[in-house]
Amino acid sequence: MIARVSFYPTLFYNVLMEKLTSRRWYDRIDETVILGALPFANTAHKLINKEKVRAVVSMNEDYELQVFSLDGEGWSKLGVQFLQLSTTDIFEAPDQEKLRRGVDFINTCGGNVYVHCKAGRTRSATLVGCYLMKKHSWEPEQAVQLMKFRRPHILLRSKQWQALNIFFADNIAGKSPAR
Repeated sequence: MIARVSFYPTLFYNVLMEKLTSRRWYDRIDETVILGALPFANTAHKLINKEKVRAVVSMNEDYELQVFSLDGEGWSKLGVQFLQLSTTDIFEAPDQEKLRRGVDFINTCGGNVYVHCKAGRTRSATLVGCYLMKKHSWEPEQAVQLMKFRRPHILLRSKQWQALNIFFADNIAGKSPAR
């Protein structure tokens, strides 16, 4: 309930922060992944043409995509693959199944992927952290360090760190040497 009530005020806050500070709406994390905030419908063509986005992973709930952003059907009409891994904002982290599905999707898209939630700070950063761990056999701290270097305002709380640590233990630890 808190996430729904706070959605529009915090979205407005994100827009203000992008306009008044050095905070960017999105940041390229590596040659494949762009981590960002809710992509407004009028920026879809910029993402496709300038950033060469071929797929989108949304960590948003349905109501967050209804007014300003494209849903799966809208992205599909533009020739962009879309995966929605609905996760409640503020107090939740994506579950392990969603994280695995998201990482697999990113790894099979064959092009640039825009990964987002409302602000591109928490839910989507959790998924991108898992992607980086899987790609590089990194520990959570290494993945977060790179994300913070590229997108300094990411915000991971205890639930998100827990999700990263579980993903690492289940998918990376012991499977190949960490660098």
